[in-house]
Amino acid sequence: MASVSPTLITPPAAGADTQQRYTSALSAVTTLFFLWGFITCLNDILIPYLKAIFQLSFAQANLINGCFFGAYFLMSIPAGKLVARVGYKRGMLVGFAVAAVGAYLFYPAAAHRAYGLFLGALFVLASGITILQVAANPYVAILGPAKSASARLTLTQAFNSLGTFLAPLLGSALILSKLPKTVDAASAASIDVTAVQVPYLIIGTVLLVISLLLSRVHLPQITHAPAAASAAPGTGSPWQYRHLVLGVVGIFAYVGAEVAIGSHIVNYLALPDVLGLSPAAAGQQVAKYWFAAMLGRFAGAYLLNKFAPAKLLAFNAAGAIALVLLSINSSGALAMWSLLAVGLMNSLMFSTIFTLAVAGLGRHTEQASGLLCTAIVGGAVVPLLFGVVADHQGLRLALLLPVLCYGYILWYGLRGSKNVLAPPEMLNPGNIS
Repeated sequence: MASVSPTLITPPAAGADTQQRYTSALSAVTTLFFLWGFITCLNDILIPYLKAIFQLSFAQANLINGCFFGAYFLMSIPAGKLVARVGYKRGMLVGFAVAAVGAYLFYPAAAHRAYGLFLGALFVLASGITILQVAANPYVAILGPAKSASARLTLTQAFNSLGTFLAPLLGSALILSKLPKTVDAASAASIDVTAVQVPYLIIGTVLLVISLLLSRVHLPQITHAPAAASAAPGTGSPWQYRHLVLGVVGIFAYVGAEVAIGSHIVNYLALPDVLGLSPAAAGQQVAKYWFAAMLGRFAGAYLLNKFAPAKLLAFNAAGAIALVLLSINSSGALAMWSLLAVGLMNSLMFSTIFTLAVAGLGRHTEQASGLLCTAIVGGAVVPLLFGVVADHQGLRLALLLPVLCYGYILWYGLRGSKNVLAPPEMLNPGNIS
């Protein structure tokens, strides 16, 4: 089992007091996971809604994912430097403020009925979420014993899944319920796009309230022990670690596959040879995809203390491949349930890839977190490619793209996650500092 590099808590504490401080800090940070899960999963509702309102193709609609997850690519490394400079807690507070601004920008976007303004608001919102992710993921991973890092991050990810479970239910009731079952160019012009204003005004306000509460919570200060002894001296770069470099690709593949599937469930279930559901009814089913992920993460918090994380990762990736292929080659309820069950297989992937990738990095942990969160841009790239394939070949064949992503994750769990230094040709020529 891989482990996260040793850490010191400042000021030092001992025994029950240390455990209490860990628990209090972990409870506070867990609220962040819930919030960004809720916000991120609302994209699965926005995509079919705005697709209908603005009469977009699949590729055009996936610009929503492009702007949201593209923020991870552009902002993660700067966010890592910000967190390294100001600390985990202040970094989280900055992230909350930026995300709140993005949520409030939905109001003028809806008022002007402008797709470009929606995309801009999503980018600002996602930039704040990126800062939160960069700060909170490594903080949870190193806040406690190294051997339970994967289980601890998986547990907090379970609350992230609670947010992703609730978002489609509320989004379907508040947003998709405003859409008729079929929308053409004539009827689209009469649909009131302001249905998104109230939900995002509430989200922005909640973000500011949670930020205020978090500012009053004491979070232990973390300082890192030196990086693993095997590190090449003098490089000063996290790119020297092969398992991190390959883990970056793993996060790219995982987020891309998960988002590509989740973002198109509504349209997939509307297909006549699947179930032919209305947008609101299909949106309710999206919640089951994320509910399965939530159940898997609560179970994973236990299983990762019993089994090697890398082996569980490989097992889940193999299960995801089998379920997607089953959905592609079936119809009706079987096609729906096999695709929704992929959420269960996704459950352990992010937290396990993340903790395997940062194992043994010591003082490089913040930069590594920035690199890993940069790879969340997979949620922009893979769904966009998915949309292009769907426009030309149909949704069923487009599902082969997530299969390829899960194939890489299977290999990473079996071979790529081994904690060794990257060969010279894989080192970053620009040396991050």
